[in-house]
Amino acid sequence: MNNGNFLIFDRNKLVESLPKYSKTWTEGIEPLLQEQISAEQGFRLSTAPFRTFMEARVSTETLAMMIDISPAHIAADSDVLLSILLPSFLLGEIQRGFEVGFLIFLPFLLIDLIIAAVLMSMGMMMVPPAVVSLPFKLAFFVIADGWTLLAGALVRSYGAS
Repeated sequence: MNNGNFLIFDRNKLVESLPKYSKTWTEGIEPLLQEQISAEQGFRLSTAPFRTFMEARVSTETLAMMIDISPAHIAADSDVLLSILLPSFLLGEIQRGFEVGFLIFLPFLLIDLIIAAVLMSMGMMMVPPAVVSLPFKLAFFVIADGWTLLAGALVRSYGAS
């Protein structure tokens, strides 16, 4: 098998396994490549599954703010432009990432504070609390099965799309 066959196989595997990509391929890209539809129609049909995905997960406040600061004028009954929807979705994802990071940070901060208080009460002021607390943080993360909890929460946040 040459490299081209691997690329075709990988592309087919990806298209078959993911419904959004499959729908994008069958409804937008494939007819465009076969010259059955125009480039504009192909783009619109190809982005439709992603647009639906992003519209379902974008914050209404973020979307409203992006519409307000956009120089484009959008009618109330029209679809939101992709140039507004995409940054709104990305800002929501960044916000979700910061929230997850903060929720992970809080227990570790608590461990640092407890270790620092214990070290101070024992008169060990010159010992850095971060050195002593690192094994406790790692043990806490492993015992709490942190990776599974984190990955599960992220997957559940997207639902069954």
